[in-house]
Amino acid sequence: MSYKIVFFDIDGTLVNEQKEIPEDTVSAIRELKEQGVEPVIATGRAPYFIKPLAEKLGIDSFVCMNGGYVVYKGQPLYRREIGREELGRLVELAARHGHGLVFEGEHAFCADRENHPFIEEAVLSLKVDLPGFNPEFWRTDDIFQVFLHCESHDEHLYEELKSDFTLIRWHRTAMDVLPAGGSKAQGIAALLEKLGLTAAEAAAFGDGLNDKEMLEYVGFGVAMGNSHPELLPFANFVTTHVDEKGIRNGLIKAGLLPAGEVAVG
Repeated sequence: MSYKIVFFDIDGTLVNEQKEIPEDTVSAIRELKEQGVEPVIATGRAPYFIKPLAEKLGIDSFVCMNGGYVVYKGQPLYRREIGREELGRLVELAARHGHGLVFEGEHAFCADRENHPFIEEAVLSLKVDLPGFNPEFWRTDDIFQVFLHCESHDEHLYEELKSDFTLIRWHRTAMDVLPAGGSKAQGIAALLEKLGLTAAEAAAFGDGLNDKEMLEYVGFGVAMGNSHPELLPFANFVTTHVDEKGIRNGLIKAGLLPAGEVAVG
């Protein structure tokens, strides 16, 4: 199969633990574009978190907020908002347990608590600015994703919301909150439909728990060598670590770059 489009997660995939893009990754993406294959970012991050990285890689199409917001060549294509009623239930429950929330809109993100240590620890780990403070932001703006800031031993407190939301842990103090059944695969499907492509014509790279559906959905799913162990069964190939030419080796295995030394996976 000749893949025509490739979706790339950011954290742990395009960037390493220091949130830096390895130089070989930059060159591999450039060579992929020279082959006429379109690279697209597919991330849990909001669009305002990824601008410098996207510019460095020359990518202008994104599946953001775990499939909730899709932009193709700079133009919004797909939106999957979280319902106000569902958000209200989340806000009430989080307040009851003293857990902070960060609401992600189209152009801004805001927290419902000021100077919350869990919010600061998680958000700053992304190497982005801290959110603004506006507890009512979810009432006035369309919200596509929420960060719920609690530790893993408190996850059971949100069991009653499982019919409303999908919760995916990405940090010691934070989980992504998506609409029930939400995933990157939904946003990818919307983009592929727009382009007249099938899932079989797409490849994807990821490393985290929020990449399961994406790797399973596309024609060729690549897990990074530094991936969460639970992701590996969903991949067609396990490449090398992000800092060890992981992107290049995966693209070679997919037949998208000239053959070279490929990691065994």
